[in-house]
Amino acid sequence: MSGMKVSEPYARIYAVVKRIPAGRVATYGQVAALAGLAGAARQVGYALNATPRGIRIPWQRVVNAQGTVSRRADPDDEIRQRRLLEAEGVRFDPRGRIPLDRYRWKPRGTPRAEDDLF
Repeated sequence: MSGMKVSEPYARIYAVVKRIPAGRVATYGQVAALAGLAGAARQVGYALNATPRGIRIPWQRVVNAQGTVSRRADPDDEIRQRRLLEAEGVRFDPRGRIPLDRYRWKPRGTPRAEDDLF
């Protein structure tokens, strides 16, 4: 990864998130399981929050298990995430939830931590 120091679990998380296509979402738990870190949904959130500059991943496509944008210290970040998803065609119901049965990503294949993250 071009000399950038990223832990192996975080690299696996980033590799999974990078594969989520536009117009689809994945839950924190789903990303953790696909990264081989079952039960580590919180670690996905920590990894996304700690994404180094220069790594380009579609962080906005990761939502909580209820299909909502998770609360953040800065509410503007929540609004930004929702707007980014809406720009990709993801629709929210009146309660602010994404219908996961419609928009949840169903991946094929297994990501590799060594996949290019940039």
